[in-house]
Amino acid sequence: MPIASRSMGMVFQDYALFPNMDVSSNIEFGLKDLSKEEKSDRVDYLLDLVDLNQCKNKYPHELSGGEQQRVALARALAPSPDILLMDEPFSNIDAEIKEDLVSDVRDLLKQLKMTSIIVTHDQYEAFNIADRIAIIKDGEIQQVGNPYDIYHKPNNTYVTAFIVFDVFITLTKLKTEAFEIPLRILYDNKITNALTQH
Repeated sequence: MPIASRSMGMVFQDYALFPNMDVSSNIEFGLKDLSKEEKSDRVDYLLDLVDLNQCKNKYPHELSGGEQQRVALARALAPSPDILLMDEPFSNIDAEIKEDLVSDVRDLLKQLKMTSIIVTHDQYEAFNIADRIAIIKDGEIQQVGNPYDIYHKPNNTYVTAFIVFDVFITLTKLKTEAFEIPLRILYDNKITNALTQH
């Protein structure tokens, strides 16, 4: 099946909005076989969905990063795709608005019951927007699971380093039931018990 005929939407890392088109025209771009009135109604619905009604006639350069991302999302949703692909969708968003935007996008996708695949290097984004997460290294999947399991039950050192810790200390269990680390020996039973349980 030709790519153009596949029922999927795409949100790019750099938004890829058309600079010579206003917001309304950008969203309308992917709508085919609809009357002018139907296109207008669809654009109004999507602008309301992403809370950008006031930006309908603005151009991309007049919008903030967060607003441009919302327009890109609305444009991808316009043809009602079966699946939505998002490539690093929040990487160019200022940190102070990223948290709210991630939450808004998650709520919107759930509201629409939209299947989405999101690529990100930011574990905050992954844990706050995904129902299932795949950790990938050099093209190989290291672990797949829900956010809770990935965080609390990482299955190798790569996943552990990516999600929680990035420093590992080698422990040697001594005959005295203590543990030796490069700096000292730990005799505390609580530490010993905690370590043996993990």
